[in-house]
Formats: sequence, C-alpha cells, structure tokens
Amino acid sequence: MDSVDLQVLKNSLAWLEAGRRVVLATVVETWGSAPRPPGALLCVRDDGQVAGSVSGGCVEDDLIERIRAGELARDKPELTTYGVTKEQAERFGLPCGGRLRIVLEPLHDAASLSALLERVSRRELVLRELDMASGAVSLQAANRSDTLSFTGERLSAVFGPRWRLLIIGAGQSSRYLTQMAQALDYSVTICDPRDEYADGWDIPDAAFDRGMPDDVVLAFEPEGHTAIVALTHDPKLDDLALLEALKSPAFYVGALGSRITTEKRRRRLAEFDISADELARLHGPVGLRIGGKTPPEIAVSILAEMTAVRYGVDLASVGTKDSKAVPLEDSDAPVCGAPIRG
Repeated sequence: MDSVDLQVLKNSLAWLEAGRRVVLATVVETWGSAPRPPGALLCVRDDGQVAGSVSGGCVEDDLIERIRAGELARDKPELTTYGVTKEQAERFGLPCGGRLRIVLEPLHDAASLSALLERVSRRELVLRELDMASGAVSLQAANRSDTLSFTGERLSAVFGPRWRLLIIGAGQSSRYLTQMAQALDYSVTICDPRDEYADGWDIPDAAFDRGMPDDVVLAFEPEGHTAIVALTHDPKLDDLALLEALKSPAFYVGALGSRITTEKRRRRLAEFDISADELARLHGPVGLRIGGKTPPEIAVSILAEMTAVRYGVDLASVGTKDSKAVPLEDSDAPVCGAPIRG
C-alpha cells in the first residue's frame, strides 16, 4: 500500500478512538479512465472531514454528503457505483465515461485496525478480509501473489509493502533512494559489507545486511515484485550483485555509472556465465534522463525509471539513450554523472 492509503488507516483509527463515526471507502473495480486504481482508500468522518481519495476529487463531494446524511453505510457495508451512465460520468467529472465501484464500510473495531497498522509497521504483508453481510473483519498473512478481490459477499484487500527494493551500497544516493522508495510502497533492504558505510546507516524502517552482495541477492530470493539497484561505484561489490540479479526474475536491475563505466561493466559481466538476454536486462546508466546530478535527483530518476518499468511504459518515449534532448554524460567523475537511462 502507498503512503497515502496508510495515512487513511491512521486517520481512521485516530477518529475511531476519539469516539467518532467513520466510514472507510475502498475502490474495488474501475472501468475506462478512472483516476484512482482498485484498492485506493478514503475515510469519511461523521462531520464530513476526509482523508485519502477514491477518484481524485471527482465523486468525493457527493459521497461525503450521502455518508453524512446517513444514506450510505449507516450500519453495515455496502457497494455503490459511480459513472454508470453518460450523465453520471459528466456530472461527477469521470473522464472518458469512466466508472468505479466502491465498497463503503462503517468502522467499529478499533482493535482490529490497530493490529493491522502494527503489522504493516513491521513491514508485514497482510490480507484483510471483510464479510459484507456481517461487517466482520479478519486478518491473516498475505502472499505477494495476493491481490485485491471482491466477490460481492467478501472483500479481500492486501496491506503492507508489496514491492521490494534491494540497494547495494549505503552511500548518500542510497539514503535518498531509500526514503523515496518507502513512500512508494517499497520495503527496502540495504546491502553493504563495508564498515565505514554500515556503521553510519540510520534510516529507519530499512533493513541492513552486511553480507557480500552476491550472497545477499541469492538469500533475498528476488521475484517479480523485486527491484535491485547497485550504487557502490565499486566493481568488486556491484558486479557480484548484478551477476546474480540479472539471472533472477526481478522486474528491474540497475547500476549507477556513466556510459563509459557502463560499457566496461557490460564487458566484464559478459565474461561470466550470463546470457546476452540476461545482460540486456541491465538498466545502465541507471535512471531516466532528467538532467539531474545531485543525490536526491539521482534517486528521483532511478525511481522514475523503476515506476515506468513497473507499469510497462515504453522507455523510448520517456528519455533513453536514443533521445537527443540531453547529451549523455561520458565522464567517469565520482558521481558518474548518471541519473539517466543508457
């Protein structure tokens, strides 16, 4: 879950504990150009105060008024739909005739919500199931293959960090990348066996592993929800991680470095037991071409490229080595001049 939806749950709990009536809204299905995806959350307090969003502002006002008036989800969960007709789509500002179905759940059990938040804070992946007839809620451990589902009788939603990021190297860029990735629903692990970097690491809620990078990658058991980024500038460490990462099902594998550094790296890796197709999976120089040089800008560019790959966006359309808009950095300077995709 992303940081916005996590805040929705935190607000809901605080309002419940203060004795307020709270309704939790969950998008369960969309058609057309609905602004928010399935799983998006909104909570509405009895006086109309809200947190989160289910449509980017299109239907919220109507939803708030109906909940305040007691027309919706007064005592038990129910389903409501927006944008069924062309007139509704125009009225509520749903683009291109988009539609969305929303489960509205009056919250009663602060203990269950508190338990959910506690487990999420421990970076656990949790499946929350809601019985529509009774309003009963149950929590259980989720698998990364679990997704939101709604049968009409039961709503199953996954909470917690479904995506994982393994960063090789605990330098300055890694700090910014860790914090930004956490805001984007990634559970982050840092790997760095060097004492001078490991001893000073203090970013909360990020795991730290002092093992050798190849061993850490193997133990991490990367799958389709995993990204691996090498940022040490040290071939002895980065190459070890990349050799294992490129053979894995990780959806994204990247390494920091200039174009020259990247070509040298590719030649080194090609000397080992790695296929041309596996080597072609390497994103290097890592990140989209945004022209930035500073550590936070490099982190932005890396996450931008990871996000594009995650959603299947054609990278040629968002700034790659074939684009002539900004020249590639050929320097092997310490920062490697490389918040770009090569």
